[in-house]
Amino acid sequence: MSLVEKAKDEILLIVDKALLDFETISDEDWNAKPNPVKWSRKELLGHLIDSASNNLRRLIVGQYEQGTKIVYQQDEWVSYQNYQEMDIEDIKTLWKLLNDQVARVIGRVPQSKLDNTCDTGKGKVEVHSLVYFIEDYIVHLNYHLKQINDVNFNAHK
Repeated sequence: MSLVEKAKDEILLIVDKALLDFETISDEDWNAKPNPVKWSRKELLGHLIDSASNNLRRLIVGQYEQGTKIVYQQDEWVSYQNYQEMDIEDIKTLWKLLNDQVARVIGRVPQSKLDNTCDTGKGKVEVHSLVYFIEDYIVHLNYHLKQINDVNFNAHK
């Protein structure tokens, strides 16, 4: 099985498991913030929506343009999207659908395009390959899902 096929399948499995895990989180826990400047679980899931959106762009544009600058300002994205005021079911649905699309796109990246690059540097050059974005996406997804499902989430000040 190729890297893109494995990554596609892994993302779909991670998302399906996470959606089951989310059923144990109350609305109150989705909304609670560890402190005023930290993201709530709802905002963390929103951040994963933003990450999916930005990575979709990198994975698509990176196949037809080399070295394109695609910078992601995560705090601004979470703030402007206002996830804290959204219904959690809408956030979960959007997250699921975007990850389905990320998986579809990853599954179709030709081997010949995997070394293509995008520049993600904020105020500097920071070039990464599509392979990097695929692998990092899964690591990033797992990292934040672990945070969301942490029973001690609100103890992290």
